[in-house]
Amino acid sequence: MIGFTNFFAESAPKSITGWTPPAEYSNYSSNCSFCNVSVQNGFNVLWENEDFVAFMDRSPACEHHFQVVPKKHISSVKQLGKSDVELLNGMFNVGNQLLDGLAIVGPMRKMGFHISPFNSIDHLHLHVQALPYKSILRRCKYPIASGFGWFRKGFSWFVEIHQAILILQEGRKVGVFPC
Repeated sequence: MIGFTNFFAESAPKSITGWTPPAEYSNYSSNCSFCNVSVQNGFNVLWENEDFVAFMDRSPACEHHFQVVPKKHISSVKQLGKSDVELLNGMFNVGNQLLDGLAIVGPMRKMGFHISPFNSIDHLHLHVQALPYKSILRRCKYPIASGFGWFRKGFSWFVEIHQAILILQEGRKVGVFPC
């Protein structure tokens, strides 16, 4: 994986432009494992810059399943607002860089967030996946519910990143219920 890491270190964006973290986002939470992502702490780190770190998922649902986390502590996608669209765009760009490096084509890519209280870690983390899933059970953990009417997503504990961006751009909040 050394070559993999070097590829992403050279090709991914250096920082987010246009996004300033709000004061309520802290730099660090001592009891959060995603605030302590490092090789020394047992993570298989693939890529890192001043804003994000990307690593292999500890229990991959697909052959290639990564996490992209911001270095600022943000508890979940439900906490985000309109001013955080650039943050999500930055995470999306990192995810695409990871999948581009593996030559994964568009229809085989899936990126999104579990919605609290259905998330396993209270630190915003983008699931970056190269389909197919290893099993039906694994697939069921990441359901995308299409929107209807003015809703961008239906009832689901998982939100695809494009859905989340549209919801936030419209000044609304991401939740489990249609939004």
